[in-house]
Order: sequence, then structure tokens, then C-alpha cells
Amino acid sequence: MAFSAGGMNNGGRRSRGMPAMAEINVTPFVDIALVLLIIFMITAHVMESGIEIDVPKTKTTESSSKELPVVSISKTGEAFLGQEPVNINRLADDIHAKYPGQSAVYLRADRETPFDPIAQVMSALGTAKLSVNVVTQPDDGAGRRR
Repeated sequence: MAFSAGGMNNGGRRSRGMPAMAEINVTPFVDIALVLLIIFMITAHVMESGIEIDVPKTKTTESSSKELPVVSISKTGEAFLGQEPVNINRLADDIHAKYPGQSAVYLRADRETPFDPIAQVMSALGTAKLSVNVVTQPDDGAGRRR
């Protein structure tokens, strides 16, 4: 709310001796808000990007807080170590190079992945003497048929 102690003269400029009007200029505020909105819209898409894997649901799951390398297998059978694509034949070497001293890994595979790539990855990890921990989701029973 703005108050004026007197009339304006000189085309809207205040004259000497007249107090300043205390009005808030909202234009810079709106400009900053729009710029921040654009930044958040752009970065929200970047934060969601990653490997899309829908792991299978099981009745019993075991929670673990171990920090282990994650090997992911997509629907198309592509293998990833973390976020980077990896050749199955070099998977064990890449794990030993990036994570020295590791003796186990997490294996995440999409529920629609054919079993052949999963078996090949598990075989390569087993040959390298790496223990495989399969990642699943707990089944809440909502989608179960009777």
C-alpha cells in the first residue's frame, strides 16, 4: 500500500521537500522468478535421466546398506557399470580397475530382460570370483491375482 503526502508535479516526479513514495517494484521479482522457473524446468529433466530399470518384485527382500558396485542390465540386454555402458567380456576387469578390493556386486536387471544376458553377466562375475547380490523390490501384494 502506498501513501502520498502531496500532489505530484513535473510529470509525476516528486518535488523538493516531498517524501518518497514507498512502492515495491515487482518487475525484478517476477523476472528472477521466471528465470529460476526455467532453470528448475531444465535441471529437473537432467536429474531424472539415468538407466530405466524396473526390477522384479519378490515376496521376501533383504535390505542391505553395503556400498558395492552396481551392474545393471537394461531391457535390451545392455550391461552398465554404474551409469556407463560396459562390455560383458571386460566387466570383471572394469570392476577390479574402478573398485579395487571389491569381492561382491549388486546386479539390477529389468523384469523384461531376456535371461540370456543375465546369465552371461552372472557367469562373467562368477568366473572373476565376485559375489552377486540380485536387486529386487518388495512385493506389496496389490498386483497379485488369486
